[in-house]
Amino acid sequence: MSEEHYLELCDSPVQFENASSVNNVFFDEANKQVFAVRSGGATGVVVKGPDDKNSIAFRMEDKGEVKCIKFSYENKILAVQRSPKSVDFINFMPDLPHSEFSQECKTKNATVLGFCWTSWNEIVFITDQGVEFYQVLPDKRSLKLLKSHSINVNWYVYCPETSVILLSTTVQGNVLQPFAFKCGTMSKMSKFEIELPVVTKPAKIILSERDIAVATIYGQLYVMYLKHHSRTGNNPGAEVVLYHLQREGACKRSHILKLNTTGKFALNVVDNLVIVHHQSSQTSFMFDIKMKDTDSNLNIHQPVLPARSIHPYKIALTGTVSVSITVLALYSSTWSVFQPDIIISASEGYLWYLQVKLKPVVSLLQDKSKLMEFLLRRRDCKMVILSVCSQMLSRGDKGSLPVVAIVFDKLNQVYKEYLEAEQSYTMAVECGPSRGSTAHKRPVRTQAVIDQSDMYTHVLSLFTERKDVSHKFIIAVLMEYIRSLNQFQITVQHYLYELVIKTLVQHNLLYMLHQFLQYHVLSDSKPLACLLLSLESTYPPAHQLSLDMLKRLSTANDEIVEVLLSKQQVLGALRFIRSVGGHDNISARKFLDAARQTKDQMLFYTIFRFFEQRNQRLRGSPNFTPGEHCEEHVAYFKQAFGEQAFIKPVTL
Repeated sequence: MSEEHYLELCDSPVQFENASSVNNVFFDEANKQVFAVRSGGATGVVVKGPDDKNSIAFRMEDKGEVKCIKFSYENKILAVQRSPKSVDFINFMPDLPHSEFSQECKTKNATVLGFCWTSWNEIVFITDQGVEFYQVLPDKRSLKLLKSHSINVNWYVYCPETSVILLSTTVQGNVLQPFAFKCGTMSKMSKFEIELPVVTKPAKIILSERDIAVATIYGQLYVMYLKHHSRTGNNPGAEVVLYHLQREGACKRSHILKLNTTGKFALNVVDNLVIVHHQSSQTSFMFDIKMKDTDSNLNIHQPVLPARSIHPYKIALTGTVSVSITVLALYSSTWSVFQPDIIISASEGYLWYLQVKLKPVVSLLQDKSKLMEFLLRRRDCKMVILSVCSQMLSRGDKGSLPVVAIVFDKLNQVYKEYLEAEQSYTMAVECGPSRGSTAHKRPVRTQAVIDQSDMYTHVLSLFTERKDVSHKFIIAVLMEYIRSLNQFQITVQHYLYELVIKTLVQHNLLYMLHQFLQYHVLSDSKPLACLLLSLESTYPPAHQLSLDMLKRLSTANDEIVEVLLSKQQVLGALRFIRSVGGHDNISARKFLDAARQTKDQMLFYTIFRFFEQRNQRLRGSPNFTPGEHCEEHVAYFKQAFGEQAFIKPVTL
């Protein structure tokens, strides 16, 4: 059996000029853009990003080696660092001149370590002596200092998704000071200390930026620290320590991911999964921090799945005569990994997004309960989940029912949470905005919401048609799904009940059908009552069961009348409608039509007489009005019983 790869590089990478043909390659994490810079006379720059239909190419005056280059959001302003003291700017907006302007850092004797755009016109300089937050005024070709903070800085890490910068301070570099930026404001967050490995003196460990990454996992911001240990009998190897970084309050160590090996590692986050690449073994580990192994306050995690390499990636090389296909060397030392899910090979000239393939996970994670938990948290999970359900049921093993029940409960828990959120949103919108309340956001229906229609279409309706599975198991599965829906107080759709009834009838389990209806295992509904009526020829008691159901519904009086009239039970229909007090509003013509069709003259006489008496009581005259369209029946009554049979109007 070939190795199953659950990680792959995207099919459509961003291609750029490789490192052998340019002087420098830079990556901008905020815009996901690669800058290929070539010097000589003028500086030529080619910019490519995943969302750019066409690459951006331009030339700049050569004013020295480019140390850093980034566009602001929407490619409006370009910032270029060439010197340790200043950053140069070029407008790329159509109505403004493209000439350069420059900004020196305000702090004397400071060295600019780098810069980060936080919006289209706001930028942060990080120096070895602190941070300087500026607003860029492109029309005035100048910058305005908004705020600054002095602190000794070794290095920094930026998370563009949340606009949070981490500054490394102190001699060992392990005290981190975060700053958050939003709409022209700079907020100092609580600083925290990274716990370094214990080493024997005089050795000292200095925290490197290579071992720190910042990413959002399940909507929360985490600082990920690659903690290296020497592998000994007491220590199995390196681990990734996650610190939960909160806007307010202390940053706390919250998760430990055990790697059980040593060497060079790199981190990505894909679909809320922490992926740890191990260079020497050329494999990757996958962690899901929501899958808990212990009940301790500090969650210690082992990899969710066995380590696997990224799926081999083939590239086409165009020669002078033909095109050849070659397999790219994975886990190369020339690879650069960026958050959350980007891998760049400067030597090959490729930028990829790392992706998780869910299908291989199904065979690697045997525990169906854990598998379902894992899949429900993934982005593109629906069809894989439905496939797992189909495979699980195909075994036809009654002993697997407890597992089936657990899976159904996990699916319906997510389904119920979505329904409740949708209901809360609807109620909030109907009530209108209240003072001080924020705008209500409609809940997003993710692929993890597997509703009854999904289960019916892709799993249950197909499952009931299988000939290689016991019909008892089929019915048990259907009832288990209905039980789960009821447990979560989700209204069962009538087509599921219909599926149960049809399956019972198909296998001649009519006694079971009768019991299900008698003990209200199948909830009353008009569509279900109509289905029962259609089964009368196969199962005669179904007619009475249907009527009983319609009566219990109390909102189905019209349907009951129609059913009785269709069975030529005209007097029965009339008695029923009188019993519920609706006889003053019923259509005389409908009942007279039904009575004529029975070819029973005395029945017709009785019904006609009833409506004459109703007319007399309601209108003071036994005659029918033109709007009732009963002329045909009046003529027939006269022909059959004579003029003298009509009730005479009472004259005063």
